[in-house]
Amino acid sequence: MAFSSALILWSLLAINMALPTLATVYTVGDTSGWAIGTDYSTWTGDKIFSVGDSLAFNYGAGHTVDEVKESDYKSCTAGNSISTDSSGATTIALKSAGTHYFICSVPGHCSGGMKLAVTVKSGKASDATPTTSTTTATKSNSSSASSVSPIVAMFIVSSISYYVLRML
Repeated sequence: MAFSSALILWSLLAINMALPTLATVYTVGDTSGWAIGTDYSTWTGDKIFSVGDSLAFNYGAGHTVDEVKESDYKSCTAGNSISTDSSGATTIALKSAGTHYFICSVPGHCSGGMKLAVTVKSGKASDATPTTSTTTATKSNSSSASSVSPIVAMFIVSSISYYVLRML
């Protein structure tokens, strides 16, 4: 009994400590998805991306998501893609800080606007300083970003912990 109580307590403590690091999943282009005609530089304008966040690309047949180097992004060249997918639902984990570049490799699509540059910060979004000099960016709470507020999550876990410990 003492072992199981200690195990439960340590498990709840570990969950409580991990909650502030919850990542955000951004749906690229919001309801428009990954498509020609969406202005992705405007879409990224009010968002701060952090290491651990993910980009969810939703698109129909006849499109791809290629992660490319900056030079290939600028020239809309997909021959040296870092990664490529054409499944229609691609999720890319942002594992490193810096700027990540994505294009659709179907001829004419990148030059038609299907290209995305995302600057990823190394820390949590609340610790990050926006790089744009004309606007102040904050982590978006729009429908394109989904995550549980760390404060709400810690409250829930703390409440559960309290009731579990009372039962022991």
